[in-house]
Order: sequence, then structure tokens, then C-alpha cells
Amino acid sequence: MTDIESRIDTSRPHTARIWNYWTGGKDNYPVDREAGDRIRELHPGIGEYAKADRLFLGRAVRHLTEREGIRQFLDIGTGLPSADNTHEVAQRVAPDARVVYVDNDPLVLAHARALLVGTPEGRTDYLDADLRDVDTILAAASKTLDLSKPVALMLLGVVIFVEDDEESYGIVRRLMDALAPGSPLVLSHTVTHPDMPDVDAAVAFWNEHGTPKLTQRSPEAIARYFDGLELLEPGVVSCSAWRPETPAPDVAMYAGVGRK
Repeated sequence: MTDIESRIDTSRPHTARIWNYWTGGKDNYPVDREAGDRIRELHPGIGEYAKADRLFLGRAVRHLTEREGIRQFLDIGTGLPSADNTHEVAQRVAPDARVVYVDNDPLVLAHARALLVGTPEGRTDYLDADLRDVDTILAAASKTLDLSKPVALMLLGVVIFVEDDEESYGIVRRLMDALAPGSPLVLSHTVTHPDMPDVDAAVAFWNEHGTPKLTQRSPEAIARYFDGLELLEPGVVSCSAWRPETPAPDVAMYAGVGRK
């Protein structure tokens, strides 16, 4: 057994693998599928959140490459490789785009080579690191990215795993402070909302049975991650409502894009 394989716990459901299951992937185990089905019983629409979040990623990256001229991306909390990963979307528009992926999930690490096949003109890299290791991430990313030029910081569904509010806001600020003016923040986050009580029940089930545990925040608390940044329209909204090609129902994942 390799060191990576020894770090993969198949006895408890894991969020990245359940997310993979909900989006039709095959990198999951029976324990993940069982938990995913139970969560879907509590909140039937939750599988759509994963798909909506993925579509938001694609729209945001396309906008940044096509309209904002961004050519560098730091994607933290990458998750398991899927269709239209950040580098695929960006390099489809700008073949010279550079992307650094960061995750600390051993299963993601085991599949990281799928994230490293980019265009000859561009470059992709993968770091095995935790979101909290800000200095490590920035030092390693600077070997691939030019931090003196704008870099899009991608934090999709990852700050939900930092329970303490001030710690999570501080991590995002430290990362953005290290990036050049013009750098965008792309962030999505599970929301708690009075109109969606079944979401709270699904999250409570997850936190009792799964790993890692996650934290919900209100739309106002999510908007706080963008303090000091210029929010792009339509602001912090359901990720399905962020510049959709066609109208889609709101989901309990809120997202926004802000510019430094």
C-alpha cells in the first residue's frame, strides 16, 4: 500500500467523494453513496447543488478569461477531477493560462495527474496542502504563478470547512493581500436560510456521520468574504443565479466574484 492509499479512509463518508457521486463520478465508495442517498432523502435537491456549483465555476472562469483578461488561477479545495476543471475552461479560452490546484485530500492527490494535462502553451501544477497553510501555498504557487500580476483565487466550497468565522475570514484576507491589484476572488459557500430548513437537517446529518465537518453561514456572512473588494454583478447570490445562460432554480450554495 502506498502512502497516499494509507491516508484514504473508506470506513466513513467523505465530502469530496459524495460530491463526486452526486455529479455522476465514479471515484466514490459504498459508504459515500449510502450517505449521499440519505442526505438526498433529507433534502432532495441537494444533488443539484454540486452540479450548480460546477456550472458556476465554468461561468466564472470563462468570464474572467474572456472579459477580465485573467491568465492565472489559484484553485484551493480543488476536489476530485471532473468535467471542465478550471484549467480546461481557462485554457479553452486562453491556451497560455496557468493554474495551480491545492487540496489535502489523499484521493484527490491520487488523481492529481488528471489535473496536470493542460495545453503546451499553459501550465498546471498541484500542491498537497491545507487551506490554512497560507504561507506554504503562496510560496509553492509562486513557482508557477507570477504573484506580481493578477491571480484569480478560487475558493469553491472550501471555507465551509473552517468553523471559526474570524479564522476563515482571516485566511481569505491573507491570501488576497498577497495577490496583485486586479486579482479576483471567486467563492462559493453552503448557506443557511429560513426558507430552506431541510438544508439544515441535511448538514446536521452530514456533521454527525461524515468527514470533514462543515459550517453553514448566512448570505450576509458569506458577503463579508468580499469586504474591500469590488463585487461583480449580480453580487453574492445563489450560484445558479450568477450570470446563468438559462434561468435555474436557486440552490443553497451562494457565490460571488469580487475584484481587488
